[in-house]
Amino acid sequence: MKDRVLAEAKIWLGTPYHHQASVVGVGCDCLGLVRGIWRALYDAEPQALPPYSADVSLRHDQLTPAFRRWLIEIPPEQGLAGDVLIFAWRSGEAAGHCGILSDEDRFIHAYWRREVSECALTPWWKRRRVAAFSFPEREI
Repeated sequence: MKDRVLAEAKIWLGTPYHHQASVVGVGCDCLGLVRGIWRALYDAEPQALPPYSADVSLRHDQLTPAFRRWLIEIPPEQGLAGDVLIFAWRSGEAAGHCGILSDEDRFIHAYWRREVSECALTPWWKRRRVAAFSFPEREI
């Protein structure tokens, strides 16, 4: 499964950033990338998403509980290529960003004002990991 997740994530490379979008080649945000991968694997999203603001993480962590409902939680430092990483922008802040681990020191993510890119998982990012998840072998 992890190979399929990573292959799908790579298809999204170059997709422009667009808040709340999830259309490969057209636009997505970090959650939209994960949603698009889910659809490629299982055909449909597991739940409808309400509109969300760009600063949702500053008020309440909605990413982590939703991912716990649909994905398999693993220790953040034990993620493998094809797993989802969740980040908090600041220590003690709610999770507000996610991406797909592409190897032990790189990940793919949609970043504000940029496009879906593969970036180094630098010490800065590693310090901000708050959770990690694997896609299930089949839809839950």
